[in-house]
Amino acid sequence: MADRYFTNEMPDYIPPENPPAAAVESAAASVSDSLTNLLHLPYKTLSERLKKSALDLKDTVVKETWVCKGKRVGGDYSLYTGALGTAFLLFKSYQITGDKNNLSLCSDIIKACDSASQSSQRVTFVCGQGGVYALGAVAAHHNGDEQLRNRYITRFKEIKLSKDLPDELLYGRAGFLWASSFMNKNIGANTISSIRMRAVVDEIIKSGRNLAKGNCPLMFEWHGKKYWGGAHGLAGIMNVLMDMELNRDEVDYVKGTLHYMIKNRFESGNYPSSEGSENDRLVHWCHGAPGVALTLAKAAKVFGSEEFMQAAIEAGEVVWKRGLLKRVGICHGISGNAYVFLSLYQLTGKSEFLYKAKAFACFLYDRAQKLVSEGVMHGGDRPYSLFEGIGGMAYLFLDIIEPSQARFPVFEL
Repeated sequence: MADRYFTNEMPDYIPPENPPAAAVESAAASVSDSLTNLLHLPYKTLSERLKKSALDLKDTVVKETWVCKGKRVGGDYSLYTGALGTAFLLFKSYQITGDKNNLSLCSDIIKACDSASQSSQRVTFVCGQGGVYALGAVAAHHNGDEQLRNRYITRFKEIKLSKDLPDELLYGRAGFLWASSFMNKNIGANTISSIRMRAVVDEIIKSGRNLAKGNCPLMFEWHGKKYWGGAHGLAGIMNVLMDMELNRDEVDYVKGTLHYMIKNRFESGNYPSSEGSENDRLVHWCHGAPGVALTLAKAAKVFGSEEFMQAAIEAGEVVWKRGLLKRVGICHGISGNAYVFLSLYQLTGKSEFLYKAKAFACFLYDRAQKLVSEGVMHGGDRPYSLFEGIGGMAYLFLDIIEPSQARFPVFEL
């Protein structure tokens, strides 16, 4: 199991008020000098370093995924591993720097993704046309191009959801709802009507109730498995449902499903990848504690629940111990796992969690590219993509600059 992650030798958080000298000496001795030095930098200084690295990485991603491909989109237009992920990173860069060149290039790539996606039947933000139209509309809105914004909104409203569509985030109804919420947040309330969204919620609840058995109020299936994680399962679907207007029974279904997951987690504190699984291996956003932790942190905010907050913190402990993965990405790598600590920091206001997010980012900044070049760390099957590669690392570094505003891409609104 340990071959999936690096042993976390970084020191635990030491409160700034007069730490014992022995603790400081032990902390300094436990990691390499360069990483130790990064961990002790003032936050503003570190942020500037991460920002410069992020913008350099962004330029590399643009070169490899856009310029070197003749400024065209091939088969993969998706946000997950394709060109739309580059556009999303550029939009983030624009938000952080205010550089309109990033926004202009983002819009150009979205237009190419629009052309490349015309034969696609996928509807979600992460893997489908929903992401193309939603990000296109928001980018056009920021550009002041009302005509283009309205064209993308119209195209989004024309998306048809088939009856056999799954319910999960990457390819299913939850992913379509997330795209709708993204537009409503970034363009204006009711850009996508509550009536349209409510119809999708009804289908999700109906599906979840039909498959539910025993003590879990909602259950869902994707490719023959009842997944629990952020990408395909309960954590992702519950996360999206908490942004919807739910009636009292539906709120109880969401709470009850989360209670069921907490009750049936592994003894280690990690969460199964799917219903009935006894394999305590994965500590990824897509499967395991990280995705569940993000959803529990959100539940603590939405419902004002101490139980959900404590469960989120306990899941975060698993991520600290076993989440320094031998991969760089957002979906199943260190970049994604760092967001657990950013979310816990926002939830609790405790510096401990900001330190842990910083530590994961520092590990990537200090070691990732060297470890990837040595073959010790996996750079992703698509090494410049947002969800598998260094695109996600760049996105994290930009988010670390303003930790109170950080959001796991296409999961937290």
